[in-house]
Amino acid sequence: MANPPRPVVKRTARAILLELDPDAPHAPASIILIKRTRPGSRPYWITPGGGVEPADRTVVEALHREVDEELGGKIVDVVPAFVDTIAHTHHDDGTLAHPHGVKVQHFFVCRLATMDPSQRHGPEVEEPNGEYEIVRLPFTREGVTSVNVVPPALRAFLAANIEGVRAMLAPDLA
Repeated sequence: MANPPRPVVKRTARAILLELDPDAPHAPASIILIKRTRPGSRPYWITPGGGVEPADRTVVEALHREVDEELGGKIVDVVPAFVDTIAHTHHDDGTLAHPHGVKVQHFFVCRLATMDPSQRHGPEVEEPNGEYEIVRLPFTREGVTSVNVVPPALRAFLAANIEGVRAMLAPDLA
C-alpha cells in the first residue's frame, strides 16, 4: 500500500539571487547569500527568503516581500528552479505541527535589480537572533561549495548546475 501524502505544514520562497550582466552572458557572476550566525553555532549560508505568510497571495509575492525585508532589494526575471521537501514536524514556536509534516522550499532563480541594505526591515533586522550578513560569492562550483550553503540539496543542485542556472536568466528564454 502506498504511503499517504505528508501534510505540508510550512512553505518558503527563496531567491537564488544572481548579479550578472545581461549584455555579457559569459562574464563572471556573483550569488548573493546571507551568512547566518546564531549564538553558539557555526555559521551557515542561506539564500534570501523565508516563510509564505497568510497575507501573501502567491509564493512569488512572498519572495518579493522577503527580498525587500532581508536585503532592501528588488528582483526581476523570477524563474522557478528547484523545490526541496524536508521533514518539518514543529511550528517555528516549537509547538507540534504534525508528526509527519514537511516543509516545502520553493527556490527561484532571479536577478538583482536594486539593493539598499539600509532599507532592510522585518524580524531579522528588528529582533535578530544572531547575525545576518549579506555576502557575495563567485557563482562558480568553487564559490558555492566553499561555504556551508543550506539546505545541502540546494548546495548540490547549484554545484551541479552553474551553467543551467545562469541559462535560466538568458534573454532568449522568455
